[in-house]
Amino acid sequence: MMSPETQKQLKITDASAKKLDKLNLHTAWDLVLHLPLRYEDETHIMPIKDAPIGVPCQVEGEVIHQEVTFKPRKQLIVQIADGSGSVLFLRFIHFYAGHQKQTAVGKRIRAVGEIKHGFYGDEMIHPKIRDAEGGGLAESLTPVYPTVNGLNQPTLRRIIQTALDVTPLHDTLPDALLGRLKLPRLAESLRLLHSPPPSFTIHQLSDGTLPAWQRLKFDELLAQQLSMRLARQKRVSGTAAALRGDGTLTQALRQALPFALTDAQEKVVSEICRDMAQTHPMHRLLQGDVGSGKTIVAALSALTAIESGAQVAVMAPTEILAEQHFIKFKQWLEPLGIEVVCLFGSLRKKPKTKPKPNSPTAASKSPSARTPCFQTAWRFTIWA
Repeated sequence: MMSPETQKQLKITDASAKKLDKLNLHTAWDLVLHLPLRYEDETHIMPIKDAPIGVPCQVEGEVIHQEVTFKPRKQLIVQIADGSGSVLFLRFIHFYAGHQKQTAVGKRIRAVGEIKHGFYGDEMIHPKIRDAEGGGLAESLTPVYPTVNGLNQPTLRRIIQTALDVTPLHDTLPDALLGRLKLPRLAESLRLLHSPPPSFTIHQLSDGTLPAWQRLKFDELLAQQLSMRLARQKRVSGTAAALRGDGTLTQALRQALPFALTDAQEKVVSEICRDMAQTHPMHRLLQGDVGSGKTIVAALSALTAIESGAQVAVMAPTEILAEQHFIKFKQWLEPLGIEVVCLFGSLRKKPKTKPKPNSPTAASKSPSARTPCFQTAWRFTIWA
């Protein structure tokens, strides 16, 4: 929620603040970093006969006809002409009395939108309309921002421009680095993207190769990499039980299997066991296609933990998958003297048989995070 101080500083009404909250825009910096989705060119007028199909443009003309039709649905149809020998239809499917007043016959208006071939001829559907009398052309491209219903573009543009004016845009990168990477300063980049100079085209601003865009991309990537490094430092500084098995159970399972592990499986088993032997928490994701052998890797990893005197919990996202894993683990591990049980979050009664909460040789399965695995009665040394 936006603070009253920020709201007062940026001259934002309570209604607009609620709309901004839906966009997760709570501070002046949030607004400064709320970048345009696209741009519209309102710097010049395009004659109707020269207006390209499928490309946003601005035309100006006099309303020569207006009617409300009911086929195939209720809609407002406006026809304008600019003296170039062509006419253009403006179609409003959702309209109000204000639209009819704004597009009354005889008025001279400007319409901004994308022209398409329609039922009536060349048309714009729901274009942006403004009175052409006494209104000058925009000096630069007009940014269009992501927004929500009830927060129009002019209001959002004004708020963001105010945020740009009051926010100190101190650079986070040293000049030497900016020079070496040939990147512009942060303030210059943000101001250019929010208020592009007249010399820039829509294509230049939209293809992502502009130095201003490159600067923001670099900052975003740098922040992501730094946050990952900080997370890793925090993880490595944590402590965890070092699980170093003696290989008796894993070797017994290998000998009982009717197949040999692939080189890829052997590699990941070795890497996982090496991580488990460390004194800080493991941070690893094993990825593989269906049928690639992830389950046997999990079983061997679980046995390594059990060899070290730990109890193992294997969680699955659904009860069906949990039951499938239970059957497979039971088939593999019970011949080795390991008790395997299946716990479901949907169970309302205590299972007739269950491992002792502190039994180091019990392997338990559970389908989701909101399950008996997280009950205070259960204590697990490691989660696999």
